[in-house]
Amino acid sequence: MALGFIKKVFTFGKDKPVEEPTPGEALAPAEAVAIGTESEPHSRQEDLPVSPVDPVAAVEMDTAGGPVADDTADAAVIPDVGRQADLPEDDVPALLAGIEDIVDIGMVPLSLLEAESEAGTEESPVAEAPLEPILPKGFSTRIEAVPEPEVEAPRLTWYQRLTSGLARTSSQLTGQITALFTKRKLDDQTLEDLEDLLIQADLGVETAMRITGALSAERYGKDVTGEDVSRIMAAEISKVLAPVAKPLALDLNHKPHVILVVGVNGTGKTTTIGKLAAKLSGSGLKVMLAAGDTFRAAAIEQLKIWADRTGSEFIGTKLGADAAGLAYDAFEQARAKKSDVLIIDTAGRLQNKAELMAELEKIVRVLGKLDPEAPHTVLQTLDATTGQNALSQVEIFRNIAGVSGLIMTKLDGTARGGILVGIAAKHKLPVYFIGVGEGVEDLEPFEADEFAKAIAGLTH
Repeated sequence: MALGFIKKVFTFGKDKPVEEPTPGEALAPAEAVAIGTESEPHSRQEDLPVSPVDPVAAVEMDTAGGPVADDTADAAVIPDVGRQADLPEDDVPALLAGIEDIVDIGMVPLSLLEAESEAGTEESPVAEAPLEPILPKGFSTRIEAVPEPEVEAPRLTWYQRLTSGLARTSSQLTGQITALFTKRKLDDQTLEDLEDLLIQADLGVETAMRITGALSAERYGKDVTGEDVSRIMAAEISKVLAPVAKPLALDLNHKPHVILVVGVNGTGKTTTIGKLAAKLSGSGLKVMLAAGDTFRAAAIEQLKIWADRTGSEFIGTKLGADAAGLAYDAFEQARAKKSDVLIIDTAGRLQNKAELMAELEKIVRVLGKLDPEAPHTVLQTLDATTGQNALSQVEIFRNIAGVSGLIMTKLDGTARGGILVGIAAKHKLPVYFIGVGEGVEDLEPFEADEFAKAIAGLTH
């Protein structure tokens, strides 16, 4: 079978070879002469007989009775076919190995077709890249800018953030002090000039006198440098602030511990509440936030976002509702849900608006009816940029709402950071936290020594 298929592959499209007579058959004389002629070798230059039939002309084929046997006369035109038919099986090329498994239907092996296809692919020409047009003088091809990889900025420590926030305050103060003591001995006039500078920096009269007194006792009549003044100033400021730098004490035996946050407009009450809630809930306490600022829709929405972010409970009411009524409902719900801490936001109000201050007083009175000790903590937020006006704010809110502690905000980028020292010296109220930015990590417990060194422009 294999040999028969190979013969057909090599004779496909050609005339069949002359069939050899079987032994015992007698050949006619004419046939013997023809066979002898065909067996002789032919030269390549020898002219081949031309077929009288036009190979291009259409020929009507009779396929009704199957394939027609080829004429033996046509086989004489192809002398090499007979030799090919007589090749032994051992001379079959190895390229056709496994041909026995193919059905004898005259098909070319798939391996040959794939090889031919790959050869055609390799020879196919590569598409040339389009040439860029040559622009006239005065024009250039726009090049897409490759964005530079973002490099994460190193995380600053709290003292670095505090120092950066108080940079304007400290640089302004230390610059003036250095200019004052350039090539000058410490005398009475110099001490007076220094005292004026310290008062202008909002440190307060008491603190200014303490600093000049300490400087006079140590360096009077001697040469004084700006570094000497900064060192003594930091030490004296730290002495003033140390008594008010206290942690916020929570009485968790009372559930909920009520924190009421008050202050004038724009001091950052709502944001501060969110930061406090993040710290408390992060430590595992159950916190509830009450939107008592019913005058601003944005404040209600902002507090709700903080509640969702910190995993705290939230209670709010419609715009313009009674804030005292909301405080009442919030306390009842916090007690029912066994919340550890209830933080109530209030509307910003100026200290000179009597009707608004009366409303704040009503909130405190309603909470006192639910719990004689409530609110347990009244926090006042102070904007460090307000300067001396913060002194009167503390005094009035303390008288109306019973402020028990302070949170100083917006110390970043302000030149009025020294007001905290003046407030501490005058009112002696605890300062629980200070803020130097909008992030949660930018509100930290107040440390007297760190703040004093930052104000004086000293390194840690």
